[in-house]
Amino acid sequence: MTVFHDLHHADVPLLLPNAWDHASAAGLAARGFAAIGTTSLGVAAAAGLPDGAAATRELTVQLARQLGRGMYLLSVDAEDGFGQDPDDVAELACELADAGAAGINLEDGLGSARLHAAKIAAVKAAVPGLFVNARTDTHWLGDGGHSETCRRLDAYQQAGADGVFVPGLSDPARIAELVKTLDVPLNILYSPLGPTVAHLGDLGVCRVSLGSLLYRRALGAALDTAAGIRAGRPPHGALPTYVEVQALSGEGPGGRRPGP
Repeated sequence: MTVFHDLHHADVPLLLPNAWDHASAAGLAARGFAAIGTTSLGVAAAAGLPDGAAATRELTVQLARQLGRGMYLLSVDAEDGFGQDPDDVAELACELADAGAAGINLEDGLGSARLHAAKIAAVKAAVPGLFVNARTDTHWLGDGGHSETCRRLDAYQQAGADGVFVPGLSDPARIAELVKTLDVPLNILYSPLGPTVAHLGDLGVCRVSLGSLLYRRALGAALDTAAGIRAGRPPHGALPTYVEVQALSGEGPGGRRPGP
């Protein structure tokens, strides 16, 4: 077991915020987050590319190389592995692990469960220590049926997934029911209208991801600030100074972790 694995078996859920560049990751680390994920939407949108279209493989690897040696554990959102060949996905996983990633998030996009299981198995064979968080999109792209969700998650954990992820599921009763069927940690996407992190922990959830929430909130704040200033209103909310942002690129909290 690795340190990242252990965080999924603590007394409280692992709250995983998702960054999209060095500054956002370093800032989160400076606030005390020991593990940070990436957001595929943030990476894609920042480059003017679509999310979920296998368009950001190289950008994802490049970001992992920037963040993978930071003072935090890194999990990389790799969409569906940016390909349909399990061997190619395993090669990607090796690149991410070499960059310093502790985990990878792979989504099925509601495609073939058998193919997704094959990707998971290939990754675990190539990089056994990499935490594979296997996501099913039954609630985002399907009808959210319990039986289909269970069928897919069972296939993924049988293939070697270290954890499973069901974004879009927020009903407490259904979450508790799903936890009972699993042998690996369950990851739930935080919803501002759903259960709190503490409540999710009580339900048996081991990991709570923020997904693209922080990126979208940051973008919204920027747009509101610009429109407010144009309308004569002063900006509100947290405003890091120039010096504080500059410091995120240096040593210290959120900077570079010591070499081996």
